[in-house]
Amino acid sequence: MKILVFGAGVLGCNLANDLFRAGKDVTLLARGKWAQEIQENGLRIKNKFSFRTSVCRVPVVTELKEEEVYDVIFVVVRYTQLEAVIDVLRANKTKNIVFVGNNVRAAELAAGLPEKNVLFAFASSAGHRERDRVISVDLHKITIGKLCGAPSGEELTRQIFAGTKYKVFYEPNMGDYLLCHAAFVLPAAFACYKTEGDLKKVKKDDAYLNRLIDANIEGYRAIRNAGHKILPKADKDFESAAYRKTCFRFFKLMCATSLGKICASDHAMNAVEEMSALNRDLKTFFDETGAQYPVWKTLEKEAGGYLK
Repeated sequence: MKILVFGAGVLGCNLANDLFRAGKDVTLLARGKWAQEIQENGLRIKNKFSFRTSVCRVPVVTELKEEEVYDVIFVVVRYTQLEAVIDVLRANKTKNIVFVGNNVRAAELAAGLPEKNVLFAFASSAGHRERDRVISVDLHKITIGKLCGAPSGEELTRQIFAGTKYKVFYEPNMGDYLLCHAAFVLPAAFACYKTEGDLKKVKKDDAYLNRLIDANIEGYRAIRNAGHKILPKADKDFESAAYRKTCFRFFKLMCATSLGKICASDHAMNAVEEMSALNRDLKTFFDETGAQYPVWKTLEKEAGGYLK
């Protein structure tokens, strides 16, 4: 298959690297000095834990031309950049488009590309980009699928990732999955902004960590009450004591170890605009469905002047 990864941030670079090393015909779309760096010196990715740096010579382009057709395009740009690429994708003849990353307006995005076969995905990798390399943790795990009721994209997914190291989870209701994901990650982002990126400041503040869980539960409750499913299924009993205990352990670990910097604060502090837009759009969903979310609003205020 001929694959384009449209976007060369941490997620896009990891995806392109993984597919390229599996022998796929993959091209990475990058821009500016970063594109020049990869073209001249290769795509350099340093593993955060092993300290090993790999270099791959993935082909690079700087634009998507109308006549250049791929079997699939992975769009891996920030949430705030999605609208800017829609016209480019619409003009191109490639049929299969996979949007990777945070998104609470998936249905609207798919509706804007009626001639395309649109899928959505979320990849489990994180980190940050430096001048000449990416520093990251890549778990080689991806959840991917279509919106509820759309024809299955499972066979296409199988073809794309065949022979790779990815552990692939096909989800036929990615719209609800992404709504729930936003309701989980945004309270963590609030904590990043409250602590100015140093989550260890709240590692002993159990009351605050429990309020993060309260906000997450408010979000999940709003999503459920609006008729959507809570996904992943492991979170279905989100009002139970067992769920709170599991989340508390996660947030405690996130704030007490380097896991928080890698998986939360690195991205949150470098993507304030994206997190702000995601928060605005999710609150619009809450308000339109009549949800109550007082803890969420309090945490948002405590995040200081970061959120716009």
